Order: sequence, then structure tokens, then C-alpha cells
Amino acid sequence: MTLTKESFHRVPPPASEVAKADMDCTGEKEAALGQSVLRTGAVVPGKRAVGRLVMHSMAMFGREFCYAVEAAFVTPVLLSVGLPKNLYSLVWLISPILGFVLQPVVGSASDHCTCSWGRRRPYILGLGIIMLLGMALYLNGDVMISAFIDENEKRRTWAIVITMLGVVLFDFAADFIDGPIKAYLFDVCSHQDKEKGLHYHALFTGLGGALGYLTGAMDWGQTVLGYSLASEFQVIFLFAALVFIICLTVHLCSIPEVPLRYKNEEAKFLLEVTEPHKYNSIEEEIKNGYLKSTCTEIKSAAKPGKCAVASQDQRQMTLKSLLKTLLSMPSHYRCLCVSHLFGWMAFLSNMLFFTDFMGQVVYQGNPYAPHNSTLYLTYKAGVEMGCWGLCINAISSSVYSYVQKVLLPYVGLKGLYFIGYLLFGLGTGLIGLFPNVYSTLALCSLFGVMSSTLYTVPFHLIAEYHREEENLKLQDGEQAGEHGRGKGIDCAALTCMVQLAQIILGVGLGLLVSVAGSAVTVISASTVALVGCCFVAFCVRYVE
Repeated sequence: MTLTKESFHRVPPPASEVAKADMDCTGEKEAALGQSVLRTGAVVPGKRAVGRLVMHSMAMFGREFCYAVEAAFVTPVLLSVGLPKNLYSLVWLISPILGFVLQPVVGSASDHCTCSWGRRRPYILGLGIIMLLGMALYLNGDVMISAFIDENEKRRTWAIVITMLGVVLFDFAADFIDGPIKAYLFDVCSHQDKEKGLHYHALFTGLGGALGYLTGAMDWGQTVLGYSLASEFQVIFLFAALVFIICLTVHLCSIPEVPLRYKNEEAKFLLEVTEPHKYNSIEEEIKNGYLKSTCTEIKSAAKPGKCAVASQDQRQMTLKSLLKTLLSMPSHYRCLCVSHLFGWMAFLSNMLFFTDFMGQVVYQGNPYAPHNSTLYLTYKAGVEMGCWGLCINAISSSVYSYVQKVLLPYVGLKGLYFIGYLLFGLGTGLIGLFPNVYSTLALCSLFGVMSSTLYTVPFHLIAEYHREEENLKLQDGEQAGEHGRGKGIDCAALTCMVQLAQIILGVGLGLLVSVAGSAVTVISASTVALVGCCFVAFCVRYVE
């Protein structure tokens, strides 16, 4: 029988009816695999329209647009405000350390969030606001301080502090937000739509990056907006903030989430879903063992003070059990995280310093020269050309996201993963050996291959692992989702590798750059990527 809204408040069926329903539903095993009830109380999502997946991907467009602006301008901005070289590594250390510590905590918290708006979207909104605040500070910090402080030395000190704070806040939120976005996609989509969604994410990541780098490559100082505002950085902030706000709003309105329900509302826990879903059948609930387990939980919570105490104990145990959960992850999850770490170490060591590399190594400019000198103007021209190179990288990423779909049936996820690391390693190596403007711009297209790979293949593997585990559970007669970890914490663990890569680069690469110059960055990127090739080929597990 199917429970309707009219029977919502009726008395639960007796035990004999429950047993009878359990016997009658044994012939519906295949239907239960496609429409089972998860811990969230939601049915397995149906097919999503392409328009909804595109709307969901707009967050990646806006995030990458702002990321592109930061990648193009953060080094020139920090150098222009007079940041000492010995503090340069500190900028890249604070944010990733915070993210590395807090990312799994927030991932686990979002797995258990009971907000009526959903589990992931409240975190995405909060992190989006922090991104805007950080971007406002690092692009406008110098102008803001100049309006309040006249003394040169004091103004310089505060400009450095505000700019560093802005970079830290932006990096923290921009890196952090990727995990909840991916978990949101996995929560509301079927397996086939997850694959489509990840490809759309890669496509719009590339398009957003291309537009962001294109914005940075234009000379806004000679436009009407450039004359109206205090600096070209303010013009860029205006565009970036507008694009991000629109994209974030579209993303948050894309696909409704089913709120998480716990113990004390039996009927709602089993049946309440958002408007686009229908009520599920009681037979499927019984088949998955949820009526029995839920009733047991409610009886336990019915004792005076029991529910409140249990909830408080659960919160107190969260941090302790979180570390245990991460350490107890299956070995193939840990290997995937390590391969992701290699990829991001290689990618970031190149991208964070690329415009500076173009200005200092390829164009032979000097960022520390007086701003009206030939050396500084040459450096600035190199930075603008570096923006064009990063624009080529972003366009290549979008194109390759579609090439991936063509290659996947032939080479599989292992082939895609290996190709991404190999081409990036060879491309950065050639750039380091032959720092010529035209060859460098041509080889920037290989950066996009790596970018698209990092944003799709590891998360595709996470989805495959979860699908395999849930199918095994259902075949054994257990509930799907009972493997002890949610998608949120697994996505968070994977995204933590981005922060860990930044920590390692902040400690090691910053020192190398201060000693040997920007040329060391592309050589380091090439070496790490080629080591990652071997790890991807021999250590990562791929689902057949």
C-alpha cells in the first residue's frame, strides 16, 4: 500500500501487517534498488533536467571567475603594496591550514545538518559571502587604507595587513566551497546525472576561468570605468562580485534539497520530502528495515530527557569520531586522496606563480622597480600576457571536459587520470626549459587538461565507490547509506588535499622562489605531475 497525505496521521500498521508486507514485497527487489530510502528520508533522486544541472553548475562558473581574478592579480597586488619576501609564504599558509583543519568538520556537520533549507546550501551561502568579503579586501585594501591614513609608513603597513587578510579569507572560502557543492550534486542526482553534472561543472569551471582571465587581461585603466573609480582593481572587483552574486543565486535555486529528519518524527522521517518528490511506499520502507529501526529509536528517545542527552553526546563525540572516521577510510579512498594531493601540488605551484613567471622570467621585468619605470611596465605587460595564457588554459579546460566524454568509453577513468597528469607534466617541463612567449602560450592549453581532470575524475571515482558500496549493501539486504560515512565527509576529505597542497607549497615553494626565482615553479610542477602519473597508474583503484 502507498501512504497518502490523508493517512499521514493514522495509527501505524500492526506487527502482523508489517510482517505480511515484508513477505509480499520480496518480488520487488529490482524496484527497491532504483527507489530505496536513504538515511535522509528522501527517495533516490529521479532524472534531472539538463537546465537544472546547468543551473547547479553556475556556482563553479562564478567561483572560477573569482579564482581566475585572484590567480592573475594576487601576486602583483601583494608585491605592489610592498609585502616583504619573508612574509610571502605566510599568505599561502594561513588559509590552507584553517581549511585543512576545518574542512572535514564542516563536511561531517553538513552530513548531519537539519536545516529546513537543506544540508549543503546553508554552508554554500555562508562561504560565498566570505568569498565576497575577502575579494573586496584584497582588491580594494590599498585604496581603503589610503582614504583613512595619510602617513606613508603606517599606510603601507595597514595596506599589507588588509590585503593579506583578504587573500586568506578568499582562499579559505573558495577552496572550502567546492566540497559542499560536490556533495550537494551527489545528494540530489542519480548516478547518471552525477556524471553529467560533473562534466557540466568542468565545462563551466573552464568558461568562468576564461572570462575571469580575459577580464584581467584587459587594460581597464583606459576605460570610462577606470577613470571613474580609483584603480583598475576596483573595476575588476565590480565585475567579479556581480558575476559571483548572480551565479551563486542561480545555483542555490537550482535543485531543491530534502531536509534531514531525525528520530522524534517517525512519519516525517520516513515520508516527508520536498514538493518535487512523491511519498514513498510503506513496503519499501519495511523492506529496507527502516520502520523497525526508526520505531526503536523513537522508543528510546521517548524517555524523559533521553533525546536531548543523546543529541548533546553526539555533538561532543563529533570531533573525536571524525578523526577516527577519516583514519578508518578504506585504502582506495586514501590512495585517491594522495593522488589528488600530487595533482593539486603540481597544478597550484604553476598557477599561483604563472603571471609572475611571465612578468619576471619571460618578459624580464621587475615588480619591485618604481611604478613609472620601464622595468615595472615590462613586468606589468608580462602579467597581462600571463592572463591571456591562463585564459587559454580555461578555454582548453572547457573543451577538454567534452573530449573526456568521448574518451571515457575507450580509455576509462584510469586513462583520463593518467593523460591529464602526463600532459601537464610534459607541458610545464617544456615551458621551464624554453621560456618563450609564443611557445608558453601554446603550451598553456595543456594546463586546461589538468584542470578538467582534477575537477572531474577524482569525484567521479568517489561516486563510483559509493555506488559500489550501496549496491553491495542492498544485495546483502542492508540499507543503502549504512557504510558509516556520508558523501559530504568523503568530498571534504578529497577537497582537503587542495589545502594540504597549499600548505606544502607555502612552506617549501615560497622559500625556493625567494632564493631561485619564479622559474623554479614550473620545473617543480612538472616533476610533481610526472611522479603523480606513476601513482595514478599503479596505486589508485578503479571500479570495473
